[in-house]
Amino acid sequence: MSHRIVLADDEPNLVIPIEYLLKREGFEVTVARDGEEALEAIARVHPHLVLLDVMMPRKSGFDVCQVLRADEANRELKIVLLTAKGRDDDVAKGLALGADAYMIKPFSPKELALKVRELLGGAA
Repeated sequence: MSHRIVLADDEPNLVIPIEYLLKREGFEVTVARDGEEALEAIARVHPHLVLLDVMMPRKSGFDVCQVLRADEANRELKIVLLTAKGRDDDVAKGLALGADAYMIKPFSPKELALKVRELLGGAA
């Protein structure tokens, strides 16, 4: 059984290569274009990991992370925040809200794939 991932980002130039790479690596990927769509997708597909852009329409990645961590059912869900906001206080906020990792854009797709495998225990 492959791991399910929800990729939430409103930037198609980033979503397309990441989605392609993760699918090629054997993951099932569901894409969401904003924070509300991300929450709907997470409720629908019950992913093992969520990749959240911090700056999205309708709900930020920080907001989505906070909602997910407030629900006991999501305790095992891995959350990675993806953002251009790389200041120390932004990173601290993301980790304080319960993110498992914080990746600052730009990053290489291979770097992201390594982080995903690390968080999911190495297998697709």
